[in-house]
Amino acid sequence: MAPERLGAVADRESHALLAGGLARLRPDDVLLSEEGADPARRCAAHRVWIVDPLDGTREFVEQIRWDWAVHVALWAAGDLVAGAVALPAAGVTYGTAEPVTTPPAGPGPIRLAVSRTRPPAFAEALAAELGADLVPMGSAGAKCASVWRGEADAYVHAGGQYEWDSAAPVAVARAAGLHASRIDGGPLEYNRPDPLLPDLLVCRPELADPILSWTTRHVR
Repeated sequence: MAPERLGAVADRESHALLAGGLARLRPDDVLLSEEGADPARRCAAHRVWIVDPLDGTREFVEQIRWDWAVHVALWAAGDLVAGAVALPAAGVTYGTAEPVTTPPAGPGPIRLAVSRTRPPAFAEALAAELGADLVPMGSAGAKCASVWRGEADAYVHAGGQYEWDSAAPVAVARAAGLHASRIDGGPLEYNRPDPLLPDLLVCRPELADPILSWTTRHVR
């Protein structure tokens, strides 16, 4: 199967599986997915599942990569209350029901996870300021997971994301004791009429101040 076709089929089938399960188990809840949503209905709802059926389609179709993910988060009464991030190629799922214990920071330079295809324009300048190494990888879920797994120290993104890209990773990151915010330090808000949520910082708590001090001064 051609890679483009494989990615489209995988997106569609994963969405159908998750949407069907939620409709059966939680018929009164509303779904916001990369594959579809009803803005008027969900913005009036008390419980909304925010789902990315296949985050990192490009990595998935390469078949030799692990850095693609499946995201499922629950928003209720104004905030994220639960979430899970599966890394199927790595054979592991992380969730808020059993919070991750982030290992201590290792020796050596700070490791800054960024998109392998669309890193922020400021990534190299920020890395130079922090004395950090850039670590390119695929999906947002995988990059956030690299922080709570101790494989990176921070993940910074700017230039375009949606709520389904970050909701579940942010829920799991918060439960693991990590910092999560916009790159101007503002809160990450979900289930809004416009699901665009273009930037994100997830990092070890001790790195939040130095990173935000730089981004708030240099990124517009």
